[in-house]
Amino acid sequence: MAVVYQKKFPAPTSRFGWISGAVILLITLSAGIWLWLAQSNAGKSKGASAFQVVSAAVTQADVSVRLSANGTVSALQTVDVRPQISATVKIVHIQEGQFVHKGDRLFTLDARTEDANLSKAEAQVVKDRADLANAERSLERERGLLSQEYVSQSEFDTAQNLVDGLRGQLAIDLATVETSRVARSFDEITAPISGRTGAIAVYPGSLVQPGTSTAIGAILVSITQLDPINVSFTLPERELAGLQQAFAKGKVPVSAKLDLPNQTVMEGRLVFIDNSVDTASGTIRLKAEFPNASHRLWPGMFVTVELAPHTLAGALTVPAQAVQTGPENKFLYVIGEDNTVTPVTANVRLIQDGSAVVEGVKLGTRVVVEGAQNLRPGSVIVEAADNATATRTGKPSAHPADTSAPPGKTSTSPNSTSQQ
Repeated sequence: MAVVYQKKFPAPTSRFGWISGAVILLITLSAGIWLWLAQSNAGKSKGASAFQVVSAAVTQADVSVRLSANGTVSALQTVDVRPQISATVKIVHIQEGQFVHKGDRLFTLDARTEDANLSKAEAQVVKDRADLANAERSLERERGLLSQEYVSQSEFDTAQNLVDGLRGQLAIDLATVETSRVARSFDEITAPISGRTGAIAVYPGSLVQPGTSTAIGAILVSITQLDPINVSFTLPERELAGLQQAFAKGKVPVSAKLDLPNQTVMEGRLVFIDNSVDTASGTIRLKAEFPNASHRLWPGMFVTVELAPHTLAGALTVPAQAVQTGPENKFLYVIGEDNTVTPVTANVRLIQDGSAVVEGVKLGTRVVVEGAQNLRPGSVIVEAADNATATRTGKPSAHPADTSAPPGKTSTSPNSTSQQ
């Protein structure tokens, strides 16, 4: 008897139904994920289509151009006191670092030699006058005898020549007396100017001699005038024309401040403009004079100098942050009526105190101040929430400056010095 085994298979309908359900579920999930991503990207694109910025309007004002430089304090004058005669020092009347006035005695030298020379010269004058008086009396006698023809004309001429010679000798000896008196005056050395004395190089008993090449003829003491005092500084040659015009009109105020804490500003005036420009540095040398009764300024000190030689009348100004720098020129992002930005080339004449004086834009034009780093020509912008007050006042909010350039250009920070 044969036994037949039969194998049972699952129904085809049940197997294919499970596969179809899985495929449908996968398609549904993929469609949902794609739809969610599409909506998310659309939302992002919609949000990124406009950039938040802070803007300000172009304003007009008279801007006082202030120029700043580093200066060096220098004495108005310094005098090196040297001896005029050979003598020994008898008395030193001053101390090192003492303030003296013009005419004060500094040194007294041993004057015995000069006194003797002066006495000798005065005695020679007395002798000359006696000889001249005797010769003049003889001349008068000769004149009377000549009128009576008792003497010849040659004898009278000889007497006349003698009188003339003695008169000349008297004049020479009178000059010698004056020379001796001048030499005698050199024994008292006085201060030629008012100021502060330096180190004293001699003491009582020291031998001093005139001259500058030997140790004996060295400087006795130097006197430096401290009030008033000068400050020397330089400015770029492009400022020369404005400085000359202001200097010709009258007083040009100059302020100076020491680079120390709690220092007040000192006020002075411009007194000197050099007659040539330094070709190596392209600068012009200037000097300002400051009253210095309190001796706050000392020769050799460094100070910061500031002056305002002229004013730009009716200048157009924007916040300095609005100025963008490209590889070739500076520009502003100007906001149009449709809230799109356009880069406009601007000629920056001056940047100071957070404002820039520009040319190339119109009064009242709105420009981007902050948020320019992501902008490109034609970008759409919206005003930032904190720009409501800035738009009304024309001043940007207090945020760090953002600078940018059109596509394909490099951006750098604008210069913060005068660009006339």
